[in-house]
Amino acid sequence: MHSRVWNNAKLGVLNVVSRTKRRMIGPHVEALLVSSKNGLFLVDVEDQTVGRKLSYNGEYGLDELARLQSAISPQSHVLVVGTHIGTIAVAISKHCAQLTAIEANPKTFRFLELNLLINACANVRAINIAASDKREAIQFVMNRTNSGGSKRLPVHRDYAYFYDSPEVISVNAVPLDELLAGQSFEAILMDIEGSEYFALKGMQTLLASARVLFMEFVPHHLKNVSGVSVPELLSTVTPHFSHLFIPSKNLRLSQEQFVPALQGMFDNDESDDGLEFSK
Repeated sequence: MHSRVWNNAKLGVLNVVSRTKRRMIGPHVEALLVSSKNGLFLVDVEDQTVGRKLSYNGEYGLDELARLQSAISPQSHVLVVGTHIGTIAVAISKHCAQLTAIEANPKTFRFLELNLLINACANVRAINIAASDKREAIQFVMNRTNSGGSKRLPVHRDYAYFYDSPEVISVNAVPLDELLAGQSFEAILMDIEGSEYFALKGMQTLLASARVLFMEFVPHHLKNVSGVSVPELLSTVTPHFSHLFIPSKNLRLSQEQFVPALQGMFDNDESDDGLEFSK
């Protein structure tokens, strides 16, 4: 209980910082230009997560990048679902043949397109669409203080998803098997803030041909955003992958260990930025 109150207080502070930064810089500034180890990026003025880390640390997700890079070759085709402003996609595009970038947030997608241009990413195809298990329009929460946390409308309206008074809009969603029919990808990276279950259901053909899947695991996203259980989530993955690596625990597991390991993490509210499923 105390941890939850403290986390909510921190979110409130970040929101104040974001609004103060906006007032100081001016209402007509859309983005700041940041030079980082990931590349050159236009970042949202109000973003206090990815944008802040790039601005102050000069890098973002380098450990994740190293794991992804080790799983691909210069001939690889890579799919990134939930590309945000492109910090991972821009960097990894230098190490593969082709990269397809899926991003649902229309505002973030504008930054993504510009960042692909200024980094000369000629081998990247960017698509502004949400991934789901059927063709539909979904309600989408456009967070400001953490734009990378934008997501489909949660089934439970937790304070953590609405503390920065986000706009809620309608976005189009499609199954990726339909959108990318006839294509295959050696590696798939997914970071879509709780929509993983729906996206995975809609890309079973793509998963069947992929060699590796990297996916964020966040218990409160399962509980509050998608409203599914760990076994339900894993039912979309286990037909296609036989091994799992959990970086935060440095743990390698066989398929029969998937459910108990991730259920334990779920019960203890333990997240991981990039579970690695492989054949």
